[in-house]
Amino acid sequence: MTHKPQIKIPATYMRGGTSKGVFFRLKDLPEACQSPGEARDQLLLRVIGSPDPYQKQIDGMGGATSSTSKTVILAEPTQPDHDVDYLFGQVSIDKPFVDWSGNCGNLTAAVGAFAINSGFVTRDRIPENGTCTVRIWQANIKKTIVAHVPITNGEVQETGDFELDGVTFPAAEVQVEFMDPADGEGSMFPTGNLVDDLEVPGVGTLKATMINAGIPTIFVNAEDIGYKGTELQDDINSDPSALARFETIRAHGAVKMGLIQNIEEAANRQHTPKVAFVAKPSDYVSSSGKNIGAGDVDVLVRALSMGKLHHAMMGTAAVAIATASAVPGTLVNLAAGGGNRNHVTFGHPSGTLRVGAEAKEVNGEWTATKAIMSRSARILMEGRVRVPGDALDVK
Repeated sequence: MTHKPQIKIPATYMRGGTSKGVFFRLKDLPEACQSPGEARDQLLLRVIGSPDPYQKQIDGMGGATSSTSKTVILAEPTQPDHDVDYLFGQVSIDKPFVDWSGNCGNLTAAVGAFAINSGFVTRDRIPENGTCTVRIWQANIKKTIVAHVPITNGEVQETGDFELDGVTFPAAEVQVEFMDPADGEGSMFPTGNLVDDLEVPGVGTLKATMINAGIPTIFVNAEDIGYKGTELQDDINSDPSALARFETIRAHGAVKMGLIQNIEEAANRQHTPKVAFVAKPSDYVSSSGKNIGAGDVDVLVRALSMGKLHHAMMGTAAVAIATASAVPGTLVNLAAGGGNRNHVTFGHPSGTLRVGAEAKEVNGEWTATKAIMSRSARILMEGRVRVPGDALDVK
């Protein structure tokens, strides 16, 4: 039997924040994959090594977690006054689909550097030394993101002393601004309420803040579901019944937010919405063994991504946390002590993170104008990724 040989595709493997992903330029993809559709999804699944019933992604570039099962496609800008279009694909680990419903805030920090290195930013806008401002059009959610990338001797500066909990080694700091971060169209609070009663069969009626900012997110109180907010990954991910409960909460919240029409649709929309639980500050030990004191944070937050508790915090969920904290009366705001605020420091399984946000109420509707956070990014490997030729065969 004759098998098609492997094909080679230019690609770059990058870390951005607490995530890793395979980056492509749209023009480097096989022609059949330069447009959305099954051929593109089949290619990205094979690149990452999915679907994998063993959930290890041994035969691909994925790392068997939601944070490392990611792909990015960059293209010439479709919007005026932007440098690049950024499209994010969250690849399922054990199922044959790529979720295009949201952004990855962590990898956004790497998009700016990749755009500079790939020639999307004109040379006259790159200083010899200083900071290059990269204007990114996030194509999944149709929003503008501005990345401030450090430059040394005309090249992207990747090394540095900026430390980020959840990342082992220090690197150069990249500041990322999420402009008008309410995700998609419509109200930032799609139900019209800052807090809803969310009825979840088998779980009960939970107080929930459901917000579209950074990424659609459902916040519930930790104590209402039997937690303290100090939990680490194994406390949740080793408990199948807990994961099932969270998925049930997520699915019913998605319906209430109008993201899906029925519960069954949630299975094919794993990337959004996120579900998270919040609690008032408390002492705990992070996954690295670092002692986090109650006085070090304003609020505790734990969030799930692709069905598992995240090892740190998704960048887009950090935007949701900061935005919700800036709106008096949300569960996040109340857990952080209430009142008005324009930034929040929250505790997550790997440590702490400080994020700024600006929100205002206009004609009875809350809106977010900007959220700001610092991340880091660097190239891990660059060259060509290989996939069997039959990966492009549309079934």
